[in-house]
Amino acid sequence: MIGDAILIIFISLFTAMLGEGLTWIFLYRTERYQRLKAEVEKQSKKLEKQGQPEMLQKTQRKKRERQEEKLKSNNRDLSLVKMKSMFGISFAFMALLGMFSSIFEGRVVAKLPFVPLGFIQGLSHRNLMGDDFTDCSFIFLYIVSTMSIRQNLQKMLGLSPSRAVSKQAGSLFAPNPSMK
Repeated sequence: MIGDAILIIFISLFTAMLGEGLTWIFLYRTERYQRLKAEVEKQSKKLEKQGQPEMLQKTQRKKRERQEEKLKSNNRDLSLVKMKSMFGISFAFMALLGMFSSIFEGRVVAKLPFVPLGFIQGLSHRNLMGDDFTDCSFIFLYIVSTMSIRQNLQKMLGLSPSRAVSKQAGSLFAPNPSMK
């Protein structure tokens, strides 16, 4: 069981590195992506330096709104460029996931130290026999390890978005600071 878990972590590391390599080839090194990314970085930093919109005068506020619209437009273009390359890469990974999933089908690859929440149990106990929900299936361990490895790999390679861009974009649970 420990050998399977270590193998899955290495598979996860390999697929994350392969994914980042393919993404670099098809996306990060393209001229259009580089140009859009630089423009988004520049606009995000410019907006960050201006401060809060409530503190600005009317003309400055309108200028800021135009800059925010331009930033949104560039972010949309950047997302479109990313999406096109990600479709091809995702199809390749679906095939890899299917292959690895069939290899580990029905095998307990790890033992969880907790019983997962009900909606996660379907994923953590997928294709496993028995009612011990602390048993972990391939797909759950693969997804969790890939998520953590890929994010750290992107940070190490310098491929994750800068803090200024992340701050301007907001997050899923926090409101966008520029949209008040």
